[in-house]
Amino acid sequence: MNISLQNVDKVSAVLTAQIEKADYQEKVEKALKTLRQRVNMPGFRKGMVPMGLIKKQYGTSVLLEEVDKLLQEKVGEYIRENKVNMLGTPLPKENNINFETDENFEFSFDIALAPEFNVELSAADNLDYYDINVTDEMVDQQVKMYTQRTAKYEKVEDYQDNDMLKGLLAELDENGNTKEGGLQVEGAVMMPSYMKNDDQKAIFNGAKVNTVLVFNPSVAFDNNEAELASLLKVKKEDVAAHTGNFSFQIEEITRMIPGELTQELFDQVLGEGKASNEEEFRAQIKEAIAKQFEGDSDYKFMIDVRTYLANKVGKLEFADGLMKRIMLENNKEKGEEFVNENYDKSLEELTWHLIKEKLVEANGIKVEQGDITDMAKETTRAQFAQYGMINVPDELLENYSKEMLKKRESVEALVNRVIESKLGDALKAQVTLNHKAVSAEEFNQMFQ
Repeated sequence: MNISLQNVDKVSAVLTAQIEKADYQEKVEKALKTLRQRVNMPGFRKGMVPMGLIKKQYGTSVLLEEVDKLLQEKVGEYIRENKVNMLGTPLPKENNINFETDENFEFSFDIALAPEFNVELSAADNLDYYDINVTDEMVDQQVKMYTQRTAKYEKVEDYQDNDMLKGLLAELDENGNTKEGGLQVEGAVMMPSYMKNDDQKAIFNGAKVNTVLVFNPSVAFDNNEAELASLLKVKKEDVAAHTGNFSFQIEEITRMIPGELTQELFDQVLGEGKASNEEEFRAQIKEAIAKQFEGDSDYKFMIDVRTYLANKVGKLEFADGLMKRIMLENNKEKGEEFVNENYDKSLEELTWHLIKEKLVEANGIKVEQGDITDMAKETTRAQFAQYGMINVPDELLENYSKEMLKKRESVEALVNRVIESKLGDALKAQVTLNHKAVSAEEFNQMFQ
């Protein structure tokens, strides 16, 4: 079997494969013999159908199948061995072949080639790197969350912000009297701090047990059907029928008293012996938040690297006609309109993919199984950290990561994350970083 590649221009080529009878004959004969053992044909015992009949009925289809398998195998080998930097898959040209009469075949394929370009980074390249400030307020919020987990609830006599109220809710008429046949909800529970209207919220300031207050739930909760339906114990569609004032007799006020910062809490959150006082505890919390922010900063850095290198490399040349055919082949159900609308965006993604491939190769970045396992654990640890769980047991990390590694799509995502992480570290060491301190709000605005 003879395979050759002829360049049409810098970004396209024609691959030609010539197949002779000697290349496929043995495979076809073997396939026909195997088929003969399975075929049931009237008048013959199974496995005893004359080979002539088998060839007459199935010969052409078997020949086509074996030639196709041979073609895919050898073309794939040729592309790998000759390191043909191909984009997509070979696109068959219109080949005038008759499998019923011909013995030798010639197949031609259009090949889209990746454009040649150079890309590198050095200390002469300056890129911004955003260091997100960890404020005392952030640490306070995190510490508060931990103390709330060990909080206790006490019955109190006077209302303060964030207290929970329980009492009798009664609908009033236009004269301020209890409405005949109106809604009454016993044991109604609400937290005025969640009200949207400040004037309505202020009605409850300093209220005491057994106080009767008048307020308007519709105004207080800005006509939010879900909240009103829950409070008034009616269906959402019935909320609009109850937009007037209500009285609320306070029967009970409950206040959450945060837990104390004890050694038990320190050990529970951070692990035994990691902190022995509040100052050390807060320092560890601050470090954990900074670690989370570092991942965000690295993510932004890689976005900026992508933009920087795309501008540095410039617009690459592609075989547009072939690339659109490949894109259409992969999106047959969406049609040419989809291809035309998304072609430019697709090339942007492809350009970055090619740039990243070169950088990965230039920096000798490889992914080992241990890297994937470690990334699975790190990903799991980060997910728990979002909910304030810093001290995650190794056994739990192991179990979660094993579940991730069972799914192919998860493994592929982890491999990409490992590559991004290693590449990011390599590039940060090569360029000149302009460190810029920003607040979390300023950082988030960069993505809007």
